[in-house]
Amino acid sequence: MRHAIVLAGGKGERLRPFTEDRPKPMVEIMGIPILGYQMQWLAGQGITDVVISCGYRHEVIEAYFGRGERLGLRIRYSVEDEPLGRGGALKLALAQVPPGVDAVIATNGDIITNLRLGPVVAAHLARRLVATVVLTPFVSPYGIVDVDADDAVTQFVEKPRLPYWINAGVYVLSPSVRDRLPDRGDHETTTFPEMARARGLGAFRSEAYWRGVDTIKDVTEVGAELQSRLLSFFREG
Repeated sequence: MRHAIVLAGGKGERLRPFTEDRPKPMVEIMGIPILGYQMQWLAGQGITDVVISCGYRHEVIEAYFGRGERLGLRIRYSVEDEPLGRGGALKLALAQVPPGVDAVIATNGDIITNLRLGPVVAAHLARRLVATVVLTPFVSPYGIVDVDADDAVTQFVEKPRLPYWINAGVYVLSPSVRDRLPDRGDHETTTFPEMARARGLGAFRSEAYWRGVDTIKDVTEVGAELQSRLLSFFREG
C-alpha cells in the first residue's frame, strides 16, 4: 500500500478565465483535468490511497473524483477553511496518513509527469532521509542565440536544456516531516531550506517527462506533447 498527497488548492490566477469556476488543477487538457492525469499516473505507479489537499472551489474536485473507485484509488480530502500555504496544507493533509506508513509521495497539483516512483522511494528509504526532492532538468523558456568571437550569429537553439536542475514539485516524505512543517507558509521557503542547511534533504535527479502547467500557453503546449505520445505514457518514465 502506498500513500500520496496532492496539493490542489491553487487558484491559478495566470490561467484565468479557465480558473474562474474551478481550481487550477482542474483545468482541462484534451478534455481531462490536470488532476485527472495525476491520478492516472499515481494509480499506474502503485499508489492506492490519495489525500487531495484543497481549498478554493474544492467542491469541483470532490464532485469529479468522488471516493476514487472508478480510478482504483481510495481518495480522501483535506479541505482548508482558510489558505494555509503549501506547507500548512501539507501538514494538515499528513494528519490523514495512517500510522505505520514509512513513506508518502507528495506532489504539486499543477504538474504532469510519468516519473517512475519506485526508484525514488527506494532511494529515499535506503538513505533514511526525512525528505527527498525530485529534480528535473532546467529547460530554458527562451531560444538561445550563439555568437562567435566576431559577434556573428552562428546558430539559434530553441529552448535548450541548461546545465541546472530544478525542483519538480514531487517529494518522498517520511511522516515525521510533519513536525517540521509550518502551520502556515510554504515548506519550500521554510522547512526545506532549513533541512538543506543541515544536510538532511535528499535529491533524486530524473530524466522523465515533466511539465508544470502555469499559463494558457502551457496548456496548449502540454496538450500537443501528450497527443504525440503513446497510450503507455504513464507507464514509461
